[in-house]
Amino acid sequence: MRALALASRPPAVVSAIVATGLLLSCLALWLATGSAVVVGTYLGAVVVLGGAGWLMLRDTQVDALEAIAMPDWSVTVAAIDQAELAIAITDRAGRLTCANSLYEDNFGTAKPPPTLDTDQPSRDALLRASRDAWRDGRADAGIIRSGAESWAAELERAGRGEDYLIWRFQRQASPDLIEAAIAALRGKLGRALDRAGIAAAIVDPDGFVIANSDGFALRATGEPADDLAHKEFVSYLRQDEEDRISWAREGKGGAPLTMYYMPVTDPDLADHAGADAHPSLMLLVDSGVGLGGGGGDLAAAVPNLEALLGQLPLGLAMADRDGLFLFANPAFMRAAGKEGELPPPYPSDLVVQEDKGALADAVRRFAQGPTTSGDVAVRLSAQPEEPVSLSLAGVRGLGDAAVLLGLTDTSEELRLKRQIAQATKMQAVGQLAGGVAHDFNNVLTAILGICDLMLLRHTPGDSDYDDIQQIRANSSRAASLTRQLLAFSRQQTLRPEVLQLPDVVSEISQMLKRLIGEKIRLQVTHDRNLGRVRADPSQLEQVIVNLAVNARDAMQSKGDGRGQLRISTKRVTAADIRAMRSEIVPVGDYTVLIVSDTGTGIAPDKLGKIFEPFFTTKEQGKGTGLGLSTVYGIVKQSGGFIFADSELGKGTTFSVYLPVYHETVEARQLREAAAKPAAPQREWAGGGRILLVEDEDPVRAVAERALTRQGYEVVTAADGEDGLEHFLKHDKFDLVVSDVVMPIMDGPAMVRKIREKRADLPILFMSGYAEEQLRNEIDISNMHFLPKPFSVAQIADKVANVLAESNAGEG
Repeated sequence: MRALALASRPPAVVSAIVATGLLLSCLALWLATGSAVVVGTYLGAVVVLGGAGWLMLRDTQVDALEAIAMPDWSVTVAAIDQAELAIAITDRAGRLTCANSLYEDNFGTAKPPPTLDTDQPSRDALLRASRDAWRDGRADAGIIRSGAESWAAELERAGRGEDYLIWRFQRQASPDLIEAAIAALRGKLGRALDRAGIAAAIVDPDGFVIANSDGFALRATGEPADDLAHKEFVSYLRQDEEDRISWAREGKGGAPLTMYYMPVTDPDLADHAGADAHPSLMLLVDSGVGLGGGGGDLAAAVPNLEALLGQLPLGLAMADRDGLFLFANPAFMRAAGKEGELPPPYPSDLVVQEDKGALADAVRRFAQGPTTSGDVAVRLSAQPEEPVSLSLAGVRGLGDAAVLLGLTDTSEELRLKRQIAQATKMQAVGQLAGGVAHDFNNVLTAILGICDLMLLRHTPGDSDYDDIQQIRANSSRAASLTRQLLAFSRQQTLRPEVLQLPDVVSEISQMLKRLIGEKIRLQVTHDRNLGRVRADPSQLEQVIVNLAVNARDAMQSKGDGRGQLRISTKRVTAADIRAMRSEIVPVGDYTVLIVSDTGTGIAPDKLGKIFEPFFTTKEQGKGTGLGLSTVYGIVKQSGGFIFADSELGKGTTFSVYLPVYHETVEARQLREAAAKPAAPQREWAGGGRILLVEDEDPVRAVAERALTRQGYEVVTAADGEDGLEHFLKHDKFDLVVSDVVMPIMDGPAMVRKIREKRADLPILFMSGYAEEQLRNEIDISNMHFLPKPFSVAQIADKVANVLAESNAGEG
């Protein structure tokens, strides 16, 4: 600390003190000895020793300052160790730097957030919240599920440089059907059962009592308020030789009992356990006597039972021996898709025509047979696409009631399943489309190349010239289809720019007027203070054109073909997104493109399929089914969202949400540097030795002939191993032109081997896949890209540019 105190004094004061002391000591030594040599020697020794001391002092000061600056994570752990919050801290690299004990006990430390062991929707919510927190400083991930527990997750950016994220997880008391049933049994419903003469208990899968009514305790032990939790259920019952059961406390003279049960099934737990792994509601009734304990009418107990079932959170109903509905509680009707309606005459009236007979037979079987239970799969008329499980249990001793039916509300679960299935299908089709486009591009490259070579030998006026041009034109049209497939699969090469949407709309407005015809009126409006977006302008034009063409066709098919096409842009703020409460669109600022028409509209059953490839609502031969799928791919690849709203007979509206672009300092510096004029590049005079590697024979032949005509010496290879062998034999190549995807050894693997020998050798990759996708997957410097399909002129120009650039770099 002394060293730090000395170092904290002003440098001028310290220097004056040292200089004065040194001058006085030299004067005293001169007066004592009179020798200049002695004084010089003394002065040199002082300087050397003083310098060494200053270095030691500086090191001590630096070490002390570093010790002060180093974070003490043990203090942080002690500060965040809370009993009700699980807290973790991650750095910008996503590494877990600190966590309290509650977090470690529930999530472990193997995986930091947001990659915790949760379900997929929760993991997606954590990822979105992580991005929002780094951008906005704070985010809310909502409720996530880890195992059987729910947590409310919040994030906050913190630290001196705001380089850390603080994750706070608070355990949520999720609704539990079992807990609700226990509370009902111990409350008014339990007392209603007691008055009806029904002894009730909830029993776990191992046969132990979880909760019981006072009436059950009175019959089992003689004490009405006795809590029998954790006691064995069958210990209070006895069974005689004829398999009749009675209360063990009453001995052999006890009245026989009728017992029936209903599984208390939690939909969340049903995904992780079998049908026999749930607690059950056990109801015990004296056989042959009134529910009230006397010999009264059994039917008089039904209203009491209806009062019980009406308040339970389970979907329950009762039917008689003829299959007629006696009662259905609100939860049952809600699960059947008939919320607020009265029960129909028969349970079979709730299902589709094909399942009516099977359900009616099942109800009669359980009503007339032994007191058993089971499940039957049916399709409800309210949601015929998805089958549901209907539980049935035969009951006795309740007057006309003979069958107890149970149905769980699975509408939300079915909705999530459909969304996941749709997303999975779109992803699979996208991967298939990308692969088909890649293979198709190889074929088109060969056709276009051969056409170009033939046109060099045929001039206008030749009999074959027009035919060759027609083949080339059709091939170019096929190439545009492959670009649509790549756009749908989100593998298209985009050239994003920062732009204003009204500018894009204005540039193609005249073309749209000619495209939609004179009978359709075009109306264009723009909102004020629109935020800029970052997207490929040519792809946005394609989005607008495709939507306009679909709108035109929908209006032309509506009577006289007249209508109105409205294109507008709208400013949507983060507050507007929050008010929407959308689970799809993250909170942020957006510029929205709205395209609406007054056409025929889209049927509700087809609205969810319009973005699928090759699905079309047009007549056969009038649509490829790729227009809207291309729009969907472009929008998603640009980071946006697209929604469709339609009403039959009134028209359709498409809304494209594009995030507002906020330029960072680094992006602005790169933009300004790119705007500066580049140094002139020396032209390539031609010539050179090229290694051409391509596994498709027609493509290799076209590329070889095109480059040979330009004066290059070309060595060809059919795969990566063959190309590497040619290079090792003779490495005097000026350029390697290679396909990316090849059998045995692909292009990038071959290039890495070649670069071990020639680190400066330029590489030109040819591929039908997107350039951005390949650059993200291939980490190779001095790499160039030529998309397929290409013409003879395109490959010749590209090779010349690459060699000229390489030659300029060496110069």
